[in-house]
Amino acid sequence: MSAASAFPNMASIGELDPLTAAIPATKVEMTVSCRNLLDRDTFSKSDPICVLYTQTVASREWREFGRTEVIDNTLNPDFVRKFILDYFFEERQNLRFDLYDLDSKSENLSKHDFLGQMYCTLGEVVGSPGSRMERPLMGIPGKNCGTIIIKAEELGNCRESVLLQFCGNKLDKKDFFGKSDPFLVFYRSNEDGTYTICHKTEVVKNTLDPVWQAFKIPVRALCNGDYDRAIKIEVYDWDRDGGHDYIGEFKTSYRELSKGQSQFNVWEVLNMKKKKKKKKYLNSGTVTLLSCLIDVEVTFLDYIKGGTQINFTVAIDFTASNGNPSQPTSLHYMNPYQLNAYAMALRAVGEIIQDYDSDKMFPALGFGAKLPPDGRVSHEFALNGNPENPYCSGIEGVLEAYYRSLKSVRLYGPTFFSPVINHVARYASLVKDGSEYFILLIISDGVISDMAQTKESIVNASCLPMSIIIVGVGSAEFDEMIELDGDEVRISSRGRFAERDIVQFVPFRDYVDPRGNHILSMARLAKDVLAEIPDQFLHYMRTRGIKPNLSPPFYCSKQISALALPAHPLQTQI
Repeated sequence: MSAASAFPNMASIGELDPLTAAIPATKVEMTVSCRNLLDRDTFSKSDPICVLYTQTVASREWREFGRTEVIDNTLNPDFVRKFILDYFFEERQNLRFDLYDLDSKSENLSKHDFLGQMYCTLGEVVGSPGSRMERPLMGIPGKNCGTIIIKAEELGNCRESVLLQFCGNKLDKKDFFGKSDPFLVFYRSNEDGTYTICHKTEVVKNTLDPVWQAFKIPVRALCNGDYDRAIKIEVYDWDRDGGHDYIGEFKTSYRELSKGQSQFNVWEVLNMKKKKKKKKYLNSGTVTLLSCLIDVEVTFLDYIKGGTQINFTVAIDFTASNGNPSQPTSLHYMNPYQLNAYAMALRAVGEIIQDYDSDKMFPALGFGAKLPPDGRVSHEFALNGNPENPYCSGIEGVLEAYYRSLKSVRLYGPTFFSPVINHVARYASLVKDGSEYFILLIISDGVISDMAQTKESIVNASCLPMSIIIVGVGSAEFDEMIELDGDEVRISSRGRFAERDIVQFVPFRDYVDPRGNHILSMARLAKDVLAEIPDQFLHYMRTRGIKPNLSPPFYCSKQISALALPAHPLQTQI
């Protein structure tokens, strides 16, 4: 393949972000221990083994992921063999741990005594204080099966970044009227022998002895965490028309690079076509590693392990455009056989975020309805009817309060977003030390009536520890919500730009499974709307210089701190 065909758009060679390439997820190593297991052996103690099962999203089928070793004659095993899983914040990763007492060498688990089991999610484990979770084993009626202890640890090589700087010497001259304009292209090798691009340097104009700027890249982007995997580096001469001239290439590995500047980290740049044509060909110049600085970055899981709480608030649109809740055409229709779009969006997002919240108490708000008894319109009312304490117990509690509200309030309007954004921003403004981060989920069906005020609220909130997820339900056009997302153009108000992008918008209709598989619909929705949260979270922490706690604090209920807020009426009327 020629350089021109390989790089049709190479004029903008400095713009590649290694994080946008298909980089493996963070890997989490899980250690399992048990205490006070059932004793199933007559003349000795049990010989336990732990089997981990994971669940596929589409079929909900449990598949065996792996087994620990067998530990003979103990009821309190500390298993040495670990389970290593890919971790995704935006997915609900269901886990099942089964314990057996092995009685023979058979691989068939049905031939061994069952000792109990425990269900959880990977999010619950990493979201527990210190990423350590202890739960009772269940599964044998009438028996105390003991406890299981799961400890999660993020693998170190997923967290390293490396700052590299290279220079070239006596590279081939490619330009007729001048010297070359060289740049480097880095590739990591894949298991199948192919290569994936992971970085491009800037162009250094008109020189055969370039010194490129230092650049930082995650080690996982460079080598997939495998220090001995080949890294291919190609050298090109930049041309304005995009037909960049190939100078040559060389190969190295992260293990070699990590040794830093030495006589071993000077590479000959070879062009095999030239070598075949010219007998006296030696090389097309050399490239030297000037520096290699390794940095272990703090990650989202470091903050969670250190005790940072994710506080989840939901705000639901009760405007009349949703339709009469008693009619099947309404977006709020309470179908006894399946969840409506509002409930599905709430459950999809909430069931994942709740794993990172210690007390599982969630404020639930509504907007755009007339409230009993006097029919005042409110754009910030508590779904549970208690403006002093709008918290609901768990996602199920939020759903119950939502259904109760549908029976007691009258859908009205208009659609105002700013009051509920300001509500959460008031809480977030009181906790800027990194101990809490706030996520507001707004579910709405259409046109925003207070667009200018909403923009101002988002710009103000962009400097606070909070993110906003907006899910649009129904068939309306969502142009205004797309504008709030800020992916294309950073949102601004009165000449002020948002400090960071804190809004993620998705239309619910894009995730409806055509075969009616609502579980799959919710999983896809959650994956997309939550994917940006860890980066938004880290951007806030890093720009404020907030480091994660090394040891998790003891938690107090959020309800206590909520009541300590300055006096703000929860309900706003017009």
